[in-house]
Amino acid sequence: MSAKSATETAPASFEDAMQELEQLVVQMEAGELPLEASVAAYKRGSELVKFCAAQLDKVDSQVKVLEGDMLKPFSADQTAGEDD
Repeated sequence: MSAKSATETAPASFEDAMQELEQLVVQMEAGELPLEASVAAYKRGSELVKFCAAQLDKVDSQVKVLEGDMLKPFSADQTAGEDD
């Protein structure tokens, strides 16, 4: 049970969450987990994805504040024109 309670805690960082998520994916793809453990891994993976998405949204908001009006959407046409 201690391993299960440890995995249910919030990750310390985005990088930790991504590493744990990668390990879960490898285990699930390899078929190493019984059905019940697969369901638990899927649930934990969903939590990790939500955590990572929230972290990315937070950083995106910070970048927008730092860049202000200078932030513009990326366009492939703009970069192609600059290379010519």
